[in-house]
Amino acid sequence: MNTSINLKLHALALCLVITFTCSSNALAQSKPKEKSDANTATAQAASSPSEVVRAYYTALRDGRVRDAMMMSVLRPAVEELSAADLAEYQPDFERIKQLAPTDFEITGEQISGDEATVFVKTGEEGKDLKVDPVYLIRDRGEWVVGDRDSAAVVKKQGKKFFPEQRIAAHEQDAEDMFKRIQAAEIAYSLQHGGIFGDLKSLVDAGFMPADILGSETTGYQFTITPASDKKSYTAHAEPARYNHTGRLSFYMDASGIQKKDAGGKPFGPSAPKK
Repeated sequence: MNTSINLKLHALALCLVITFTCSSNALAQSKPKEKSDANTATAQAASSPSEVVRAYYTALRDGRVRDAMMMSVLRPAVEELSAADLAEYQPDFERIKQLAPTDFEITGEQISGDEATVFVKTGEEGKDLKVDPVYLIRDRGEWVVGDRDSAAVVKKQGKKFFPEQRIAAHEQDAEDMFKRIQAAEIAYSLQHGGIFGDLKSLVDAGFMPADILGSETTGYQFTITPASDKKSYTAHAEPARYNHTGRLSFYMDASGIQKKDAGGKPFGPSAPKK
């Protein structure tokens, strides 16, 4: 998946990613809840922004998922999730869990009142080396990872935050996948005398990832239908579970990409019946 993360939400996105890859066993291992929460709060209250970020990244790297989430603005949403809720999201985000860095270095911090920025270097010199800002706010006397806008959204949505984020992510991925299909069809056509291929043909040719043939990781069901002469094609994508993995249905032909909430059903000319 090609995921673009706004730098302002970098730390929050990392935490969200790891949350969804957490199994119920990992959640259970973080208990007893009261003791863990108390220790985390005490540590945060006495810690600088850099120390909180270091503890946060270390927890992610070590697989102590719940501890990391409790150091972020995700805490109100996390507290409402059951082990079953977390386990349900695992297939969606298993593919991007590598976003959590295995090695990192704190290079500096800036504090302005109740807001702070900590700069984190990841990657190796000459290869994927980058320094990202991680934003923090002071909440009830504690520094927590995230920004005030994100904190407000999480607090307002509560338990709905995670499913809404999943839907938004799958819908964006589906649209991005359609753009990849466009490029793949052009490449396929150049290699096959001007004809276009169906989805399996594009996968077999190495132009599309194999997981697009199913919906487990994408959350969407994709279909490509070449015309009888294979000189043109249409493509459709519908959420595997409407209102759960997505709401928008997608349609694409030579005129471009269209999308609408069709109740989980295909739409557009020659929409396949399901």
